[in-house]
Amino acid sequence: MPALAAARYPDLPERPRVLVPVGATEQHGPHLPLSTDTVIATAVAQRVGERTGSWVAPAVAFGASGEHQGFPGVFSVGTTVLTEMIVELTRSLALWAGEVVFVNGHGGNVGALRAAVETLGAEGHNARWLPCAVAGDAHAGHTETSIMLYLSPGDVALDKAAAGNVEPLPELMDRLRRNGVRAVSPNGVLGDPAGASARAGAELVDRMVQRIVDELG
Repeated sequence: MPALAAARYPDLPERPRVLVPVGATEQHGPHLPLSTDTVIATAVAQRVGERTGSWVAPAVAFGASGEHQGFPGVFSVGTTVLTEMIVELTRSLALWAGEVVFVNGHGGNVGALRAAVETLGAEGHNARWLPCAVAGDAHAGHTETSIMLYLSPGDVALDKAAAGNVEPLPELMDRLRRNGVRAVSPNGVLGDPAGASARAGAELVDRMVQRIVDELG
Protein backbone atom coordinates (compact mmCIF):
# COMPACT_ATOMS: atom_id res chain seq x y z
CA MET A 1 0.00 0.00 0.00
CA PRO A 2 1.59 3.34 -1.01
CA ALA A 3 2.15 6.10 1.49
CA LEU A 4 -0.77 8.48 1.60
CA ALA A 5 1.43 11.55 1.20
CA ALA A 6 2.73 10.22 -2.13
CA ALA A 7 -0.74 9.51 -3.53
CA ARG A 8 -2.76 11.63 -5.91
CA TYR A 9 -6.34 12.15 -4.86
CA PRO A 10 -7.85 10.12 -7.76
CA ASP A 11 -5.78 7.15 -6.53
CA LEU A 12 -7.66 6.94 -3.24
CA PRO A 13 -10.46 4.40 -2.89
CA GLU A 14 -13.80 5.33 -1.41
CA ARG A 15 -13.77 5.61 2.39
CA PRO A 16 -10.36 3.99 3.05
CA ARG A 17 -8.95 3.16 6.47
CA VAL A 18 -6.17 5.62 7.33
CA LEU A 19 -3.41 4.86 9.82
CA VAL A 20 -1.80 7.93 11.41
CA PRO A 21 1.50 7.29 13.23
CA VAL A 22 1.84 9.42 16.36
CA GLY A 23 5.31 9.76 17.82
CA ALA A 24 7.41 12.34 19.60
CA THR A 25 10.63 14.30 19.26
CA GLU A 26 12.44 13.88 22.56
CA GLN A 27 15.63 12.63 24.17
CA HIS A 28 16.29 8.89 24.06
CA GLY A 29 19.46 8.69 26.07
CA PRO A 30 22.91 9.46 24.71
CA HIS A 31 22.74 6.78 22.01
CA LEU A 32 19.34 6.98 20.27
CA PRO A 33 17.95 9.78 18.06
CA LEU A 34 15.27 12.25 19.09
CA SER A 35 13.03 10.74 16.40
CA THR A 36 12.95 7.24 17.95
CA ASP A 37 9.24 7.15 18.87
CA THR A 38 8.23 8.56 15.48
CA VAL A 39 10.45 6.11 13.60
CA ILE A 40 8.90 3.19 15.48
CA ALA A 41 5.30 4.36 15.09
CA THR A 42 5.81 4.97 11.37
CA ALA A 43 7.47 1.60 10.74
CA VAL A 44 4.76 -0.27 12.61
CA ALA A 45 2.00 1.62 10.80
CA GLN A 46 3.62 0.90 7.43
CA ARG A 47 3.79 -2.82 8.14
CA VAL A 48 0.22 -2.87 9.42
CA GLY A 49 -0.86 -0.97 6.31
CA GLU A 50 0.76 -3.54 4.05
CA ARG A 51 -0.99 -6.39 5.84
CA THR A 52 -4.42 -4.81 6.11
CA GLY A 53 -4.69 -2.72 2.93
CA SER A 54 -4.76 0.50 4.95
CA TRP A 55 -3.28 3.81 3.87
CA VAL A 56 -0.54 5.32 6.04
CA ALA A 57 -0.57 9.07 6.67
CA PRO A 58 2.45 11.25 7.46
CA ALA A 59 3.42 10.98 11.11
CA VAL A 60 2.52 13.40 13.86
CA ALA A 61 6.07 13.93 15.10
CA PHE A 62 5.46 16.24 18.06
CA GLY A 63 3.70 14.85 21.11
CA ALA A 64 3.24 15.35 24.84
CA SER A 65 6.81 15.03 26.12
CA GLY A 66 6.86 17.36 29.09
CA GLU A 67 8.44 14.71 31.32
CA HIS A 68 11.58 14.89 29.16
CA GLN A 69 11.79 18.68 29.16
CA GLY A 70 14.91 18.71 31.35
CA PHE A 71 16.99 17.58 28.35
CA PRO A 72 17.99 19.50 25.20
CA GLY A 73 16.29 18.60 21.95
CA VAL A 74 12.78 18.05 23.28
CA PHE A 75 9.79 19.33 21.28
CA SER A 76 6.60 19.05 23.34
CA VAL A 77 3.19 20.44 22.44
CA GLY A 78 1.53 19.11 25.60
CA THR A 79 -1.60 17.07 26.15
CA THR A 80 -4.14 19.82 25.47
CA VAL A 81 -2.70 20.84 22.10
CA LEU A 82 -2.13 17.24 21.03
CA THR A 83 -5.74 16.39 21.93
CA GLU A 84 -7.00 19.26 19.81
CA MET A 85 -4.71 18.29 16.94
CA ILE A 86 -5.96 14.69 16.93
CA VAL A 87 -9.57 15.88 17.01
CA GLU A 88 -9.10 18.38 14.17
CA LEU A 89 -7.14 15.92 12.03
CA THR A 90 -9.89 13.35 12.40
CA ARG A 91 -12.65 15.84 11.60
CA SER A 92 -10.80 16.61 8.38
CA LEU A 93 -10.00 13.00 7.49
CA ALA A 94 -13.56 11.89 8.25
CA LEU A 95 -14.82 13.83 5.25
CA TRP A 96 -13.30 11.16 2.99
CA ALA A 97 -11.86 8.34 5.15
CA GLY A 98 -13.98 5.50 6.49
CA GLU A 99 -11.88 4.90 9.61
CA VAL A 100 -8.99 6.73 11.28
CA VAL A 101 -6.58 4.76 13.46
CA PHE A 102 -3.83 6.51 15.39
CA VAL A 103 -0.79 4.24 15.87
CA ASN A 104 0.95 5.53 18.97
CA GLY A 105 4.67 5.22 19.67
CA HIS A 106 4.99 7.40 22.80
CA GLY A 107 3.49 6.70 26.21
CA GLY A 108 3.15 10.39 27.03
CA ASN A 109 0.57 10.74 24.24
CA VAL A 110 -1.92 8.33 25.80
CA GLY A 111 -3.89 10.92 27.75
CA ALA A 112 -4.38 13.05 24.65
CA LEU A 113 -5.37 10.10 22.49
CA ARG A 114 -7.90 8.84 25.01
CA ALA A 115 -9.49 12.27 25.37
CA ALA A 116 -9.53 12.90 21.63
CA VAL A 117 -11.06 9.53 20.77
CA GLU A 118 -13.75 10.03 23.43
CA THR A 119 -14.66 13.41 21.91
CA LEU A 120 -14.62 12.02 18.39
CA GLY A 121 -16.78 9.06 19.35
CA ALA A 122 -19.35 11.42 20.86
CA GLU A 123 -19.37 13.27 17.53
CA GLY A 124 -20.02 10.04 15.65
CA HIS A 125 -16.60 9.66 14.04
CA ASN A 126 -15.03 6.25 13.43
CA ALA A 127 -11.70 6.79 15.15
CA ARG A 128 -9.54 4.87 17.59
CA TRP A 129 -5.95 4.57 18.74
CA LEU A 130 -3.71 1.55 19.21
CA PRO A 131 -0.29 1.35 20.88
CA CYS A 132 3.04 0.07 19.61
CA ALA A 133 3.26 -2.05 22.74
CA VAL A 134 5.41 -4.96 23.91
CA ALA A 135 6.74 -6.00 27.29
CA GLY A 136 10.19 -4.56 28.02
CA ASP A 137 12.02 -1.72 29.67
CA ALA A 138 10.50 1.73 29.49
CA HIS A 139 12.70 4.17 27.60
CA ALA A 140 15.90 3.92 25.53
CA GLY A 141 16.81 0.60 27.11
CA HIS A 142 17.10 -2.88 25.62
CA THR A 143 13.68 -2.73 23.96
CA GLU A 144 13.91 0.54 22.04
CA THR A 145 17.61 0.09 21.30
CA SER A 146 16.95 -3.32 19.73
CA ILE A 147 14.08 -1.93 17.67
CA MET A 148 16.18 0.95 16.38
CA LEU A 149 19.08 -1.39 15.57
CA TYR A 150 16.60 -3.21 13.34
CA LEU A 151 14.81 -0.21 11.84
CA SER A 152 17.56 2.42 11.61
CA PRO A 153 20.95 1.02 12.70
CA GLY A 154 22.90 3.97 11.33
CA ASP A 155 21.18 6.22 13.87
CA VAL A 156 22.24 4.16 16.90
CA ALA A 157 25.48 5.12 18.68
CA LEU A 158 26.11 1.91 20.59
CA ASP A 159 29.47 3.18 21.84
CA LYS A 160 27.53 5.79 23.84
CA ALA A 161 24.89 3.42 25.20
CA ALA A 162 24.72 3.11 28.98
CA ALA A 163 22.25 1.83 31.54
CA GLY A 164 19.99 4.29 33.27
CA ASN A 165 17.52 3.76 36.08
CA VAL A 166 16.44 0.11 35.96
CA GLU A 167 13.71 0.29 38.61
CA PRO A 168 10.31 -0.93 37.36
CA LEU A 169 8.35 1.94 35.84
CA PRO A 170 5.42 1.69 38.29
CA GLU A 171 7.86 2.35 41.14
CA LEU A 172 9.26 5.41 39.34
CA MET A 173 6.05 6.87 38.02
CA ASP A 174 5.14 9.19 40.90
CA ARG A 175 8.64 10.75 41.02
CA LEU A 176 8.84 10.89 37.24
CA ARG A 177 5.52 12.73 36.97
CA ARG A 178 6.43 15.18 39.72
CA ASN A 179 10.01 15.93 38.71
CA GLY A 180 10.59 14.63 35.17
CA VAL A 181 12.81 11.93 33.72
CA ARG A 182 16.09 13.70 34.47
CA ALA A 183 15.37 13.60 38.20
CA VAL A 184 15.19 9.80 38.18
CA SER A 185 17.73 9.12 35.39
CA PRO A 186 20.48 11.66 34.69
CA ASN A 187 21.28 10.12 31.29
CA GLY A 188 17.61 9.87 30.26
CA VAL A 189 17.52 6.07 30.04
CA LEU A 190 14.91 4.00 31.89
CA GLY A 191 16.31 0.52 31.46
CA ASP A 192 19.53 -1.00 30.15
CA PRO A 193 20.48 -1.22 26.45
CA ALA A 194 23.10 -3.90 27.10
CA GLY A 195 22.71 -6.88 24.78
CA ALA A 196 20.36 -5.12 22.39
CA SER A 197 20.31 -6.58 18.88
CA ALA A 198 18.64 -6.10 15.53
CA ARG A 199 17.37 -9.67 15.71
CA ALA A 200 15.57 -8.95 18.98
CA GLY A 201 14.27 -5.71 17.45
CA ALA A 202 12.78 -7.54 14.47
CA GLU A 203 10.91 -9.88 16.80
CA LEU A 204 9.62 -6.97 18.87
CA VAL A 205 8.37 -5.09 15.81
CA ASP A 206 6.68 -8.24 14.52
CA ARG A 207 4.83 -8.57 17.83
CA MET A 208 3.75 -4.92 17.75
CA VAL A 209 2.47 -5.30 14.21
CA GLN A 210 0.64 -8.54 14.89
CA ARG A 211 -1.08 -7.08 17.94
CA ILE A 212 -2.44 -4.17 15.90
CA VAL A 213 -3.42 -6.37 12.96
CA ASP A 214 -5.36 -8.58 15.35
CA GLU A 215 -7.09 -5.56 16.89
CA LEU A 216 -8.10 -4.24 13.47
CA GLY A 217 -9.55 -7.61 12.51
